[in-house]
Amino acid sequence: MQTKIDDIINRYQEQFFTFARRLQDIKFTGLVVFVIIVLLISWSGVKSIQSNYGLQKQISGLQQQNQLQQLANKNLQLENEYYNTDTYQELSARQNLGLAAPGEKEILVPKDVALGYTSPLPKATKTDTPSDKQPRSQRNFEAWVNFFLHRQT
Repeated sequence: MQTKIDDIINRYQEQFFTFARRLQDIKFTGLVVFVIIVLLISWSGVKSIQSNYGLQKQISGLQQQNQLQQLANKNLQLENEYYNTDTYQELSARQNLGLAAPGEKEILVPKDVALGYTSPLPKATKTDTPSDKQPRSQRNFEAWVNFFLHRQT
């Protein structure tokens, strides 16, 4: 057993000394230094590309927010212009103040007559199911399980 360990140690020492002798060769040392420099430059390039990508994503997000805000501003500007029109002022006076244009007559229709020409809304029936009594988190979990297992509810 000891001889196997001694053989392994001798083999590693021999490999180390061979590597040390190769380092004394200027060509091999130059090649190792060159490979290390190439790896460092490549790593630096990858890091700069990664940071540029992150910054570009950030710029894109900010540009989208800026465009969204510009659209909101334009919408508010158009809304303000609409509020200044005669049409809006006339509609607002009719709805809120009960005013009418000259020559118009107001007709009051009783509520039961007006509702007589409408169709009734369907009544919503609420049935108590066991899932209504479960906590929301449990219903959510079960919905995801059903989704992933392609179950129909």
